[in-house]
Amino acid sequence: MEYKAEYQRWIESSAVGDEERQELFGILDDDEAVKSRFFAPLAFGTAGLRGIMGAGINRMNIHIIRQATQGLAELILREGGEAGKRGVVICYDCRNHSRDFAVAAAEVMAGNGIKVYLFEGMRPTPELSFAIREYRAMAG
Repeated sequence: MEYKAEYQRWIESSAVGDEERQELFGILDDDEAVKSRFFAPLAFGTAGLRGIMGAGINRMNIHIIRQATQGLAELILREGGEAGKRGVVICYDCRNHSRDFAVAAAEVMAGNGIKVYLFEGMRPTPELSFAIREYRAMAG
């Protein structure tokens, strides 16, 4: 993928908000910064998605969350049968944008017809693990 073309696509995208667009315009003349954000997609590792917050395909942001969630939704739907009805459990913690990311993930899942159990407040990881088993959910 040509990182400069991807950078330009993000600047021109209607899905990118004004704050993100300003952030991207701020690096317009810094080729290394552009390359750092757009040379390759953020990798999904053993601990999930981890990365620097910011605009770009190699940064943690709402667009990357939606994209990863769509992939999980497609996997669940390929299971067929009761998979979508079993649903997913989503919670969030005190980290930056955690609630926004949780809501975005819930919207993507619901948009795919998958039942969502979304906690109303911050929760520790063990509670999520318990809820997945308790609700017999497909994922969390």
